[in-house]
Amino acid sequence: MRAVSIRRSHPKKNGTRPSASIRSALRQTERTEATRGKLLAAAKQIFAKDGFEAARLEDIAASAGYTRGAFYSNFESKEDIFFALLEEWVRERIESITTTLNRHTGALEQLAALRKHYAEVARDRRFVLISMEFKLYALRHPEAHARLQSLHRRIRASFGKLLSDLLRPLRLALPIENPAAISACLGSVAEGLLLERLVDPKTLTEGDVRRVLGLFFDSIFRLEAS
Repeated sequence: MRAVSIRRSHPKKNGTRPSASIRSALRQTERTEATRGKLLAAAKQIFAKDGFEAARLEDIAASAGYTRGAFYSNFESKEDIFFALLEEWVRERIESITTTLNRHTGALEQLAALRKHYAEVARDRRFVLISMEFKLYALRHPEAHARLQSLHRRIRASFGKLLSDLLRPLRLALPIENPAAISACLGSVAEGLLLERLVDPKTLTEGDVRRVLGLFFDSIFRLEAS
């Protein structure tokens, strides 16, 4: 009996255990995050299989093991979940690049590592297809276009800042002054080449894509091809 009494009085004395309401809120947050994660994973698969416009919310929800109501509890629309996927992809890309750069100390070594990363990164075929289709969709729908444009500018600014921090010690004379514009060019060339490879992989091999991306990177940053 004393053991039971101690357990009951301990939180009152030390205040170390969260209250029941806090524990319940934490569990609810964990469930919400898990549901959201499953819906995002399902959306990525459904978009890749059916395309953005043909994809149905019911199929995304069912693939994740939920109802349409569960979808709307987490996302407002099909557009909304696409933007969530895009932001997730950007976070993963930035984390991957940061990890790559942190393996090196000198600015030149980091730039060479970034070149290698860039030349090899254009392999996410599903994302390229989804992204290209959604861009065409956004051009026909003003609200989606405005939202995509705003997100793209934030993405380019983030990558541009990363480039600025990397290039500052090198004092390179770049053909394009705006780092965000450089980021946009790097991304656009990579997407375009990967799309062409998907159309005709026999003419444009994966090795061709890597070499051309490396040459394009060199032309901007004045590096000798490696």
